[in-house]
Amino acid sequence: MVNIFAVYKPLLHWVMKLVGMRPQRVEIEPGTIMNFWVPNETPKKSKNSNNNKAVVFIHGFADDGIITWQSQVLALARKYKVYVPDLVFFGGSITDRSERSPAFQAECVAKGLKKLGVERCTLVGLSYGGMIGFKMAEMYPDLVESMVLSCSVMALTKSISDAALERIGFKSWSDYLLPDSVQGVKILFDIATFKLPRIPNFIYKHHLEVMFDNRKEREELLEALVIDDKDFTIPSHPQRVHLLWGENDIIFNMEVVNNLKRQLGDRATLQYIEKAGHLVEAERPCVYNKHLKEILATLLEDGDQTQRSL
Repeated sequence: MVNIFAVYKPLLHWVMKLVGMRPQRVEIEPGTIMNFWVPNETPKKSKNSNNNKAVVFIHGFADDGIITWQSQVLALARKYKVYVPDLVFFGGSITDRSERSPAFQAECVAKGLKKLGVERCTLVGLSYGGMIGFKMAEMYPDLVESMVLSCSVMALTKSISDAALERIGFKSWSDYLLPDSVQGVKILFDIATFKLPRIPNFIYKHHLEVMFDNRKEREELLEALVIDDKDFTIPSHPQRVHLLWGENDIIFNMEVVNNLKRQLGDRATLQYIEKAGHLVEAERPCVYNKHLKEILATLLEDGDQTQRSL
């Protein structure tokens, strides 16, 4: 049987081109190349134009960028300048450097965006992608104007990591996020969703065959992700942060997100989506998109008012 994802991906890429997106490889530096999905038109400076507002979607650990954010890109690509990077060691993005930290991923995304002409953007990050987003906001405040984050944390400290692993019943993130069996893939998505629909086993088998490349490097990414609590200090983010959460996320649950909102203070707002787990953007895409559109419209309006007052 032909792998269903080997058929679906080219079809999805064709659909993305219909809404004005195209793939582009960007050399970050010699030896480091990132794949981006970018608008067909390059950024142009024009006052009060939605079409010039850059929205950057950063994926989590389960899939590459365009697979993760397909529903959101289709909903927003005609209104905003949408950029979707594949993080290093996902979707064909590669490096010959030994760095594996979130800071390195953030550096690569930021340099790639600047090479693509993006000067200011709103970041939308899921899970691992949200951690990269927080790091980008800290390292590149002139680039990151605001953030919308789902089911993530500022940093995966050992205490947060240990508690999350205990809740899902795994000893390590590699065991959970890098399954080596059909049953392992099924468990991955069962834990990450509120109610996993009935899916034939061959779908999980096909997913296993094509979605877990660069295993050694991804294990190293996960090892570099967890830090000691004593090494983490809450950064002072000037950006506005909107937290858009799956109410039934058991990986980063209500206790985690409420603590995150307290850490962010008045800069943050929090909205829950009912009957949705960790993969909230895929499990309830229509509801997620509705909230996301409202958030982006608010950010755009506020940004335009600020611009007019200057």
